[in-house]
Amino acid sequence: MRKLSVILLGLVAVWCAVPAAQAADNGNWSVYPAASELGGRPYFHLSANPGTTLTDQVTVTNKTAAPLTFRLYAADGYNTERDGGFAVRTRGEKQRGVGAWARPQRERVTVPAQSSVTVPYTLTVPEDAEPGDHPGALVALDERIGAATGSVAVGIQQAVGARVYLRVGGPTVAALSVEDVTFSHDQPLVPGTGESSALISYTLHNRGNVTLNPTVALKAEGLFGRDLLDRDLKKVPSELLPRQKIRLTERWSGAPQLEWGEVRLTASARDVRESAGVSFLALPWLVALLLVAAVAGAGAWVRVHRRRARVTGGA
Repeated sequence: MRKLSVILLGLVAVWCAVPAAQAADNGNWSVYPAASELGGRPYFHLSANPGTTLTDQVTVTNKTAAPLTFRLYAADGYNTERDGGFAVRTRGEKQRGVGAWARPQRERVTVPAQSSVTVPYTLTVPEDAEPGDHPGALVALDERIGAATGSVAVGIQQAVGARVYLRVGGPTVAALSVEDVTFSHDQPLVPGTGESSALISYTLHNRGNVTLNPTVALKAEGLFGRDLLDRDLKKVPSELLPRQKIRLTERWSGAPQLEWGEVRLTASARDVRESAGVSFLALPWLVALLLVAAVAGAGAWVRVHRRRARVTGGA
């Protein structure tokens, strides 16, 4: 099971688990599309043109030994800032896509112990809906507030949602960019006396209207084009939703302690490829201080020499 978001809402923490390849499940209950004739579906894949109304069914299964009552609602999907995982808006947040267009036939449902309940819902796409992908989820929220744990007195509510991948008919545009690349160096005071590393930060931005599955490659070059680093990054979200941007970091252990070069990140997905980079100067503090001292000393010598020359000339 993949934990995708922890959202604080007032004094309530809402946990929404939406696994990527199976029915959403937190061990006590699960939420998934009603099985089709061809078998079960892990999540909803829907297509519709603006002005169209779709009907479907969502199933909630209670795995506990007592009845459970849930609030059913639809919510928009987004990428979390922490790791780019798939998360959904809370009921109190503004909904603009699936969360505003989908309506379960019942807002509350009680599911008996060790049983399932299937609820129909409708999804009406507005006439002016933007074309492209509109991700979201159908969520079953246990409105009971659990006891707080740890030192933070925050009650906990659990919510499980079945993902909805809706594509609205019309032109689709795949666009991806790498933005705001920064380089932060951590190195010893004296060269060669310790390990050095660098933290490379960047923003991955889906500027199009379709969901992308990005890959990112990191390359570093030193003076005269020498290869210093070349790797495919692992901490990249499997899905970057339309119009979402996330901030990511990559640690470069063993970064050079004395070098002048450039790091460049190249993002690729669905026939798009964009890159951005930043120059860096790796210079140990001791060397930098010696250079500053040398420059300052040279400047002082020049000033003294000029002053003496003026005095001699005046005499």
